[in-house]
Amino acid sequence: MPIEKTDTLVIGGGQAGIAASEHLTRAGVPHLVLEKNRIAEAWRTGRWDGLVANGPAWHDRFPGLEFKGCAPDEFVSKDRFAQYLVDYAAKINAPIREGVEVIEAKRMQGQGCFLVKTNKGDIQARRIIAATGAFQHPAIPPIVPEAAGLHQLHSFHYKNPAQLPEGAVMVVGAGSSGAQIAEELNRAGRKVFLSVGPHGRPPRRYRGRDNVWWLGVLGLWDIAAPKPGAEHVTIAVSGARGGHTMDFRRLAGEGVTLVGRTKSFANGVLAFENDLVANVAAGDADYLQVLDMADAYAERMGLDLPPDPDARKMFPEPDSMKHPIHALDLAKEGVSTIIWATGFRQDFSWLKVDGFDEKGAPIHQRGVCVAPDVYFLGLPWLSRRGSSFLWGVWHDAKHVVDQIAIQRSYLLYDGEAAIISDAAE
Repeated sequence: MPIEKTDTLVIGGGQAGIAASEHLTRAGVPHLVLEKNRIAEAWRTGRWDGLVANGPAWHDRFPGLEFKGCAPDEFVSKDRFAQYLVDYAAKINAPIREGVEVIEAKRMQGQGCFLVKTNKGDIQARRIIAATGAFQHPAIPPIVPEAAGLHQLHSFHYKNPAQLPEGAVMVVGAGSSGAQIAEELNRAGRKVFLSVGPHGRPPRRYRGRDNVWWLGVLGLWDIAAPKPGAEHVTIAVSGARGGHTMDFRRLAGEGVTLVGRTKSFANGVLAFENDLVANVAAGDADYLQVLDMADAYAERMGLDLPPDPDARKMFPEPDSMKHPIHALDLAKEGVSTIIWATGFRQDFSWLKVDGFDEKGAPIHQRGVCVAPDVYFLGLPWLSRRGSSFLWGVWHDAKHVVDQIAIQRSYLLYDGEAAIISDAAE
């Protein structure tokens, strides 16, 4: 049986793979997209029930399709977001094969292609775009052993408060997922402890404009790298309940107990770094800096946007910041569950090329790997701050496909160079 061949094989049928497919089609590049589950599977089953998009519908979308039936400033549900990706794939007639898992991709030396082994057979491809994204495998730090007798799960597997056993909940991680889950649990009547590390916390709206608008006009979506020391700083933002600024002082005032970064566990006691006050203060400084930049821009451009002095008012400092907790006896506090909102790890072990650093991270320039004919899409900061967002992935995909088209144009050269006569003749 002859082996199937294609020019470019895209691995991953989420937003990155769909964006790649659109640009490959426009460029006339034969390709296939392989998705091991269903289109947008992570949005369907890897998010909690109440999750909504963190950006408004007018902004967080592909250029070629709006969210139907949604107000421009609405934060769409996870299910609606998943359906949007399905609709977009159908709109562009993306050649996506669902239920096909890539086991290994290895270069066929001397043949100018890769042999890609899947659970549905082998495929030969001239090029590979790894579009599996950044959220591949939930990462839980090895702090609390399973033998501790606590119910532990990653935020990826959290669904709703009713899913958890009775008792208080410790949420570790104060990015968007951790902060939103802690807020949801608290509103559901659970006793909640929230471990807060370094973070940024932008205003949801300021002077009548959403944060995404301010980031756009201030040119912050296009910065090519995070500021030094902020490479791994998470962002606490929420589109829940119509969208609101995530403020940890407010959460504490509503009943959430704040603690510093989680550092160790022994004899039923969870210990924390003495950094809660500093982390919250740094988040406040980040917040106020955005307001300052927005005010300066509005003045410079002469924009008629209403002043918002209330945005600079801070909530009262909670007792958990006045008297930080450095250790917590989980049994005494009735904590039965720990939710680890601690991010994800990448896994490109299936891709057998010399294109990764000692930690397994891809070595690339704007998605073009140092290993020939290999490309990446969907990674944070792939080219800019906006690379993690739907529209940012679309623009990254255009750049990657442009590079593929350039390489294809070289290969079309027929090899007959012009003959230049010797000047002496």
